[in-house]
Amino acid sequence: MTDLQEFVDTFELLGDWDQRYQYLIELGEQLPPMPAELKTEDNRVKGCMSTVHIHAYPDPDQPGRINFHGDCDTAVIKGVLALLIQLTSGRSAEEINQLDMDEIFEKLQLDEQLSPNRHIGVYALFEMMKSQARAARQDASATA
Repeated sequence: MTDLQEFVDTFELLGDWDQRYQYLIELGEQLPPMPAELKTEDNRVKGCMSTVHIHAYPDPDQPGRINFHGDCDTAVIKGVLALLIQLTSGRSAEEINQLDMDEIFEKLQLDEQLSPNRHIGVYALFEMMKSQARAARQDASATA
């Protein structure tokens, strides 16, 4: 679990947007591969120009905590996905639900850099992460 302020500090250190985009691309490249069997239509983010898949699952080592697998076919959005996965994995569904995408966009200045269509897609991605986290929590409770 990474704190938003860590990303803000890194973005500020990088200075210009060419370096920030490169950082996002590198985050995406470091994202562990998503198992092919999880790349289903149910896990595909609707409303995103890129092909994005996300899957929430209960953390087997930390009851009540949620982790995510994800993948995307475009480098920058895959980096944003990786950033969101780092911000959300290891948190409870309640903590994930309390995260504010507007605050994340504003603090990282992504609101000024991504096109309106990309904004819509990233918001759709984040809402799907929240929804899946709630479902994963319920699934974990049902099997406990």
